[in-house]
Amino acid sequence: MTNCKMGLILKGPLTDYKQEQEMEIEALEAILEDDFSEIHSSESGLNTSNRCFQITISPQDDEIDDSANLPVRLALIFSHTENYPDEPPLVNVQSLKGISTGDLKILKEKLEQEATENLGMAMVYTLVTSAKEWLSERFSQDAGTDDAEDDEATKDDIIIPHGEPVTVETFLAWRERFEAELALEKAKLMPDVALAATKEKKLTGRQWFESGRASAKGAAVAEVSEEEEEDIDFDEDVDFEDDEDDMLEHYLAEK
Repeated sequence: MTNCKMGLILKGPLTDYKQEQEMEIEALEAILEDDFSEIHSSESGLNTSNRCFQITISPQDDEIDDSANLPVRLALIFSHTENYPDEPPLVNVQSLKGISTGDLKILKEKLEQEATENLGMAMVYTLVTSAKEWLSERFSQDAGTDDAEDDEATKDDIIIPHGEPVTVETFLAWRERFEAELALEKAKLMPDVALAATKEKKLTGRQWFESGRASAKGAAVAEVSEEEEEDIDFDEDVDFEDDEDDMLEHYLAEK
């Protein structure tokens, strides 16, 4: 009698585990539909002979059905252990498209850790949700980095012009102003006597002599010796013979 009672006591919890596992499988089939399927244990990559199941996961919203164009997809494979959910299920992940071995290893470790944290409750759908979120974040970050690099490369290729564009018309107009400014500077360097003489030349000969300034001006001009004329020091730095190339360079520097 004692052995029979012990057998009944042991059988109860095991039956409860099986029922809970079957109920979870039915729920996953109803929720995931075509993304949920049973596979042979030899295809699972798990060390078990129990029933194995595969769930297809992508970073795309469930409402969009365009799996052919997805950049990445993975298969989450699981098998219930004897005392699940009081012990974690066996879990494996496989790449269906575009996922590296290193990423799969990271994801598997993450899911195993979460399974340990969720003991005592049906957790497979929680693991599916976590894997989907990880997949979306992982590959959206890569896409964001690529986009940022492309943006930076595009910015480097774009040369933004500054100032007024140089044309023949704008350069000629500037040169005319520049030459006028040079003439003005030259005039400032000339002695007052030379400027006065230039103005006097505008008078007629009769006006010149009638004004009585001819003799006075002649005396004043005579006082200007050749040495004094040589002492007229024009700024050597001012080159009035600048060619157009130098003037263009000066013009561009001003801009």
